Amino acid sequence: MENKRKRTHRTVFEKWFLNNRFSIILVNILLFFLIIWVFNKISFVLNPAWLFFSAILPPLLLAVIQYYIMNPLVDILEKKLKVPRVLTIVVLFIIVIAILIWIINTLIPIAQGQINALIKNWPHIWNDSTNAVQEALRDPRLHSVKSNLQSMVDNAQKTLFRSSQDAFNTTLGNITSAVNIITMVGMTLLTAPFILFFMLKDGHQLRPYITKFAPQRWQESFSKLLYDINYALASYIRGQITVAFWVGVMFSIGYTVVGLPYGLALAILAGFMNLIPYFGTFIAFIPALAISIMSSTSMLIKVLVVFMIEQTIESRLISPLVMGNKLEMHPITTILVLIGASSVWGLWGVIFGIPIYAILKIIVSRVYNYYRRESEVFDDEDADLASPTTGEAENKK
Repeated sequence: MENKRKRTHRTVFEKWFLNNRFSIILVNILLFFLIIWVFNKISFVLNPAWLFFSAILPPLLLAVIQYYIMNPLVDILEKKLKVPRVLTIVVLFIIVIAILIWIINTLIPIAQGQINALIKNWPHIWNDSTNAVQEALRDPRLHSVKSNLQSMVDNAQKTLFRSSQDAFNTTLGNITSAVNIITMVGMTLLTAPFILFFMLKDGHQLRPYITKFAPQRWQESFSKLLYDINYALASYIRGQITVAFWVGVMFSIGYTVVGLPYGLALAILAGFMNLIPYFGTFIAFIPALAISIMSSTSMLIKVLVVFMIEQTIESRLISPLVMGNKLEMHPITTILVLIGASSVWGLWGVIFGIPIYAILKIIVSRVYNYYRRESEVFDDEDADLASPTTGEAENKK
């Protein structure tokens, strides 16, 4: 009788605590915030580690981006044509150096002249464009929307003036840090090629090496996890850079054809800003729109046509072919991640928010699927649904 009571008591405890989904979720949430609280309390211990990481991050980041661009060609030549990796890497370095010399001697002087002129004349361009808009709003048919648009223009002027003034004051206040910035840039340019060389040479051995540190029964799933993270990062970086390059090329051709002033500088700006998904191209289009309004009505129409053609080609041809949906992120999720990351980390959040989210999504999905398979909380049918599906691309190869 007493044993029966113990079994009943143990069964109730298991039912409401050990094998109850809601209780386990609450415990995991509590542990998550407890870990954050502990790290916050020992932040003084982690500060040296953060300083060390921030020092090596710029050259490592530059090397990683170049690695994901060059590594596919190195792998293809090694596997298909049996070309030694070192030979391919040396040839690629020579080609990249030649391209950089050509860019420095040809494109940079033209772009630099246009950029300097655009920065110098931008206040006049903005004032002339706003005056042109106000002149157009004098039409009696647009009187109902004139007040709203006028307030929007005034707010935009105040915001731009305040932002430029803050940036100027910040620059003056941080002149002493200019030496540090120049030193960081110099060290990055000097050390990144060496890191890149060894990454291209031995990078394919990194995943098996890291996998050895995992327990024997987890090595296979851990290797697939590393593969999925590497695949997601490679797809995102290659895709974003490829799309940004072609966006810059299309805008440079379009602006040159229609004769837009500062066309090359605006095209370069559009290419860089395209690294910000969804919003980047539209933000970079604002200066082109202001310059076209200042020039003439026909130039405004031409620039709008160039923009529509570029958006059509990018959305219908380039992005589907290059990017596809390799990160499996819904557009709403992407927008929310960009907004949240930018509010917390600013520009760095906009740039790194999506790849960090993709990595965390892969890790959380793997851990959750493992928990569903191993835990008694879920039914057998639920556990079957949680069977690993990621890493299939690697198994099929």
